[in-house]
Amino acid sequence: MKLGIFNRTFDRPTIEENLDAVAAAGLETVQFDLLTVGLETLPDELPPEVCTRVRTALAHRNIEMAALSGTFNVIHPTLGPAGLKRLRLLAEACPALGTDLITMCTGTRDQDYLWGGHPDNDTTDAWNESVRAMAAATAIAEQAGITLVFEPEVNNVVNTAAKARRLLDDLASPHLQVVIDGANLFHKGQLSRMHEVLDEAFDLLGDDIRLAHAKDLEKDGDAGHQAAGTGVLDYPHYLECLDRVGFAGNVILHSLEEAQVSASKAFVLERMPSSPKP
Repeated sequence: MKLGIFNRTFDRPTIEENLDAVAAAGLETVQFDLLTVGLETLPDELPPEVCTRVRTALAHRNIEMAALSGTFNVIHPTLGPAGLKRLRLLAEACPALGTDLITMCTGTRDQDYLWGGHPDNDTTDAWNESVRAMAAATAIAEQAGITLVFEPEVNNVVNTAAKARRLLDDLASPHLQVVIDGANLFHKGQLSRMHEVLDEAFDLLGDDIRLAHAKDLEKDGDAGHQAAGTGVLDYPHYLECLDRVGFAGNVILHSLEEAQVSASKAFVLERMPSSPKP
């Protein structure tokens, strides 16, 4: 496993300075957001010279682009269809940027906040809309030769590992896999069963996990919003679960301030199986 970070954690005026900060933190891989080059996360235009600049800046610092951020509310009545059009542009730009992964989510009935829960997320209609949208997104990925990774998240339509397994089985495409975040799996009342919830997620999804996120949570019933090591997630068990399923990919720090990077990095590395200690 290799530890990386959301590059948006570092607020710098240029992408070169942003990636200098990543390198100075001792991190060699990023989940990249086009916001850091002055565009939208899913832009309606992506000039080739921007892709060249990003790829060159990464290469000069020996930093890998683990994935490209591409999350949008796939079941929003207007943002969903618009997002699919922009997703195609993002997918087609992946080779030029140097990655083959785009992060996705399965949407929410909350029309104002992408990560806001809604009681209608558990309805059949929401499920069917999410499946249709994810099928369309996966078709785009297949055509571009890249892979989408979606996240089971308590505030989205796919809010359990079981639903994630169902979506994977329904769409049955190697171009749709999972980004796992141990801090986003706990519905209200489930923290006391932390190992059980984590074990179930990895038993169901282990073979399809392509990316992992590293943050923390302070309560169940909501997604985690804390830096890794500042909440209640059992990190040794979470990382052992990743190791148990043979995950050897990138673990990405997020939901942290720049001042927290050093401590959070050390916390995760100290608990990562077979990792060099800081």
